[in-house]
This record gives sequence, C-alpha cells and structure tokens, in this order.
Amino acid sequence: MQPMHKGRFADPAVEARFQEAGRRYRVPFVRGYGVLFMVIALAYTVVNPLLLDHAANAQVAVWLGLTVLVAGGYVGATFWQGYVRQPVIDFAALLVILLLVAQVNQTLYEFLARSDANLHAVTTINRLAVTAFAAVALAGRPRLFLIWLGCDFLEWMGQTVYDGTFTAELIYALLSFVSGRAVTFAINLAITASSRWAYALADAFETERNRNEALVHNMLPPAAVERIRDGRMVADAYADVSVIFIDMVGFSKLAKRVSPGHLVELLNGFFNHADRCAAEHGVEKVKTIGDAYLAIAGGNVSCGNSADAAIAFARAVLEGVDDLVRAAGVEVGLRVGIHSGPVVGGVIGATRMAYDYWGETMNIAARIESTAPVNGIAISESTWLRARERAAFGAPHVEMLKGVGETCVYHAGPAAPPPVELGAAA
Repeated sequence: MQPMHKGRFADPAVEARFQEAGRRYRVPFVRGYGVLFMVIALAYTVVNPLLLDHAANAQVAVWLGLTVLVAGGYVGATFWQGYVRQPVIDFAALLVILLLVAQVNQTLYEFLARSDANLHAVTTINRLAVTAFAAVALAGRPRLFLIWLGCDFLEWMGQTVYDGTFTAELIYALLSFVSGRAVTFAINLAITASSRWAYALADAFETERNRNEALVHNMLPPAAVERIRDGRMVADAYADVSVIFIDMVGFSKLAKRVSPGHLVELLNGFFNHADRCAAEHGVEKVKTIGDAYLAIAGGNVSCGNSADAAIAFARAVLEGVDDLVRAAGVEVGLRVGIHSGPVVGGVIGATRMAYDYWGETMNIAARIESTAPVNGIAISESTWLRARERAAFGAPHVEMLKGVGETCVYHAGPAAPPPVELGAAA
C-alpha cells in the first residue's frame, strides 16, 4: 500500500499518477454531463417562448445560449490531451455554468414574481445539480472544490440578499443552501477517500504483478511464458548453438576448508559475475549446478555467431577470477568448456518450472570442460570451425572423453598479464 500524508499520497509522483488516472476515468462522465446540460438548456429555450413575455424570453435566451456555448466548450476541452492534468478547466467551466444558471433563474424569478406572487419562489433550473456534478468532477481535490463552493456561496449571497435584512424566508433559504452544499462536500470527500484507497490497492496489486512477472520472465523466456499460459507444450529445436560449461576447480576441497557462509558468498560472487557477463555478451544463462554455471549462446537469446559470443563470454568470466580471489581471500580457479551443435529446449513438469536444454551437445560441453587448463578454455572442433577468433587456441589435442570417445579439442590458457613498461618498473 502506498503511504499517505495529510490525505494525499506521500510520493508526489504517485499522487500525480492518481490525479491523472482519476480524471481520465471521469472523462466519459464529464462529456455525458456536458451534453445532457446542453440538451436541458435547449429544452428550456423551446419552452420559454410559450410561457414568457418577449422581453423576458429574449433575456433568458441570451443566458441559455451562453450556457450552451460554455458547456460545449467544456466538452470540447475534454478531447485535449492535456485536459487530465488541468483540473482548473473543470473549476472554471462549472463555475461559469453555475453563474449563467443563476442569471437564468434570476430573470425567471423576477418574471414569475411580477406575473403571479404565488410562483415567485419557484427555482426553474436547480443549481444543486451543477454543484453535485462539480463534487464528482473535482474528486481527489477537496480543497479546490471547497474554494469552488466558496465562490458559489458568495455569488448566491450577492444575488439573494439585497437590503442586508434576513427574513424568515431568507434564513430558511440559507439553511437549505448550506445543507445542500455540505452534502455535496461530503460526497466529494467520500469519492476522494474511496478512489484513493482503490488506487492504492490497484497500485499495490500492479506492483506485485510486475514483480511476479519479472520473476517468471527471469526463469522462462517470454515466448515460453505465453505458451504455458495458453496451455501449450513448450518444446523447441535449435540446429546450431554453443553450450558453455564453467566449473570451479577444487570446489569439494574448498568446501571443507571454509565456512558455509563464506562458501555461499564465494559462489554468489561467481554467479553474479557470470550473470553480468552473460547479459553483456548476449548469452543465455540456463542454470547453476552446484558450483558449475551452464549457459548457451544462440538459443532463446539472439547473439549472431554463437561460437564467438560463447568464447567472448568465457573470456569475460575468466577476467574476473582475480577479483573473486581478492573478495574470497582464497585461491579460486575456473575451467570453461564449449561445444557447438544442435540441442532441444523446453519446459517440463508443473512445479518449479524452468526452461532447460537437452542433447548430446550439452553432454560433450560438460566433458570438454574437464580437459581445460585452470583459468583456461577448451573448445571442440565444431566450435573452433565456427569461430572467427582462433588466434588464442593452439594446435588440436585428441582427448578421450567419457561416454564420447576420442575428441579433437582446442585449448586456450589463462590470459598473459600485460607487459610492464620499463618506465613504470623504474
């Protein structure tokens, strides 16, 4: 829930979004009210010639014509893109309409008082209808509506009290006026409070939904998420990808020497560093397996030449080994194995779902990793043939891989430290 401060959202940005959203939802009602009021004004224009004398009808027709023009301009203003950010439009338009209605009523009041004393108290157009709509149109801004009511009261007093004396009729009229406006102000406060709580709940729900959506997309590709939501099976075939398998050297021995907390901190540093490198080079993280990191280039994430992307990613990860050593305070080494070929990807199971890859390419990458030098890279011949940057890899080695047999492998050792200039050494 969004925190509140003095009846408003504590965050100005949230308050601004609430105001704009509320006004945007009320736009259809504002347009409907404006059109309805124009129809009512036109209806009076048709009826008045039948009941009023020529002078009174002409005067009322002028005020009603102005009322129709203002109401039409008010409706037209709602089509302006900046309308939702300008509550002063509602304030001014409804106040002018109210003043015009007051002029119409004053003219009719004077005519009825002259023609029949028994009808002098009739109010032809109810001002409270305009006030009630102003309470809705200015919802969310009770102070602005209170100022609007103050202007309404001053105009009513100036039109009602002529000689400064308060008769019983005026006192009752004042009580009726004040009670009616008090009710509309209460309506404005109720709409404001309920809409604020509704917006806060909706905002909290949207925030939580976005957080859950981010978590889901962090585990599954967007295309897979859509298929799962539609109840479809997620199964994909990739003809040419490069699988990267990174393992920490001597992890089992290291686990016996350091505390559990220190070990988790070390692994977290390694995996976070690998995640950053994967995002930088367009490589997709598949999962972590114990102390190993499995990634793939050319799968769900487009990266161009998968072999080049995989090798660049591996080198970036290895460049961070020194930082891991300094942070952990212990010697840390990594081995990287890369193999290119076809794989199958998809999602299986109904709980703890994750997008995974299967196939011989995955197994060979894991086997090749074991042949890599410490803090070095081993790639298969298929990866070497696909790569454009081969300078760092020397002559091929024939390795006997368990479950695979003899395989041609290329090795790249740790990057040599930069040469020290004589001036710097001195």
